[in-house]
Amino acid sequence: MAGRLSRREIEELQAIIESGNLAAAAAKLQEKLESLENTPLDIAITGESGAGKSSFVNAILGLNDDDKGAAETGVTQTTMEPKAYRHPRLRNVKLWDLPGIGTESFQADNYLNQVQFNNYDFFIIVTATRFTSHHTTLARAIHKLGKRFYYVRSKVDADLKAEQRKRNFNEVRTLQKIREDCVENLRKAGEASPRVFLLSNWELTEYDFQLLQETLENELDEQKRHVFILAMPNISAKILEKKKAELQEHIWEVALISCAIGALPVPGLSLICDVAILVVHMERYCLAFGLDEESLTRLAQQVDKPVAELKSAIKKSPLASAITKKFVLTVLSRSLCGALMVVELILNFVPGLGSLAGGGISFVTTRYMLRSFLDEAAEDAQNILTKALEPKAEESI
Repeated sequence: MAGRLSRREIEELQAIIESGNLAAAAAKLQEKLESLENTPLDIAITGESGAGKSSFVNAILGLNDDDKGAAETGVTQTTMEPKAYRHPRLRNVKLWDLPGIGTESFQADNYLNQVQFNNYDFFIIVTATRFTSHHTTLARAIHKLGKRFYYVRSKVDADLKAEQRKRNFNEVRTLQKIREDCVENLRKAGEASPRVFLLSNWELTEYDFQLLQETLENELDEQKRHVFILAMPNISAKILEKKKAELQEHIWEVALISCAIGALPVPGLSLICDVAILVVHMERYCLAFGLDEESLTRLAQQVDKPVAELKSAIKKSPLASAITKKFVLTVLSRSLCGALMVVELILNFVPGLGSLAGGGISFVTTRYMLRSFLDEAAEDAQNILTKALEPKAEESI
C-alpha cells in the first residue's frame, strides 16, 4: 500500500509510529498528500504550423475547440508565443501550445530558449505529414538539455478516409505504412531509434493514444505520474480503472491522518475532522471521474446527447456540488460506521479509553467510507461512459 512512499520515508514513518507519536505521523502523511496533489505538470506541444497542435491540446484537456479555455485553432498559424492552457479540474496541470517550427530560419537552440524549455516536463513533437530534419534537430536539442520528447503523427483518420476510396483498402496495412514512412523519414533525418505514435485528435480512443499514455506513465516519476493519470480525459474503461487504482492507493494515508486526530483526547474533534476529511476527498473523487455539472455538460455537447440522458446513468453517486457536511453525516447515519462514531463520541468522555478507541474507530470509518464511495463513483463514471458511447436513438419519422 505504501508504494508511493520512498524507502527512507517508510522507515521514518515506521519509527514515528513505533514511538507512539501518531500526530507526527499524520502530519508527515498530510504533507506527502498535499505535495502529491499540488505537483505541477507542464506538457509542451510543438511541431510545424497546421499539424493540429492546438486541437491535440484540447483533446487531452477534454475540451471542444470552441469551449471556454480551449486552445485557439485555425487554418492559419494561431500560436505566435508559448501559451499555457490549464486543465479544467486540475489547476496544477498545464498544456503549453508552442509556436510552430519548420521555417527556413528555424534554429532549434534559439527556439528552445525562446519558448523557455526549462518550464516543461516533456515535449510532444507533432506532425500531420512527414517528419523532417526540423523535427529531429529539435529532438536532439531537447535530449541534449536532459528532457524527454515523443513523436506524434496526427490526423491519421484523414489519411484513412482518403485511402478508403481504394478498392484494396486495408486499415491495418495503411496504418503500418504511415508508421513505417514516419520512422524511415526520421532515420533519414538522423534519428537512430525513433518511436512514433499515430493519433487522431477526434478519436482519442483509437490508434496509439493508449500506448502513448502508458509510455508517458512509465517514464514519469511517481508524483508526476499520479497527476498525469488524474488529468487524462475519461474516454475509456482502462483510464477509469487507472484513476480508481491511483486514488485507492492513498486511502490508507488519509485514514491514518483521521486515526491520529481521533486519538486526541478532545471530545467532538474527531467527528468534525473526519467529516471534513470525507467531504474533501469525496468531492475530489467526483471531479476526477467527471461527476460534476461542468464535465457532464461538456461531455453531452461532445456526444450530442442531452445532459439528462447522461445523468440517468448515475445510479449511486451524487455530483461534486452535493458533497457537503450534511451529505456526509446523512450517509454516516445510515451505516454501521455512523454508529461506531457515536460510540467514539461517547468514549471520548472516558479518560484514557476514549483516545485509544477513538483513533481506531476513525481509521476504520474513514477507510471504509472512502473505499465505498470510490467504488460507487468509479462505477457511475463507467455507466456514464457507456451511455455516452451508445448509438443515438433513431428519430421517429
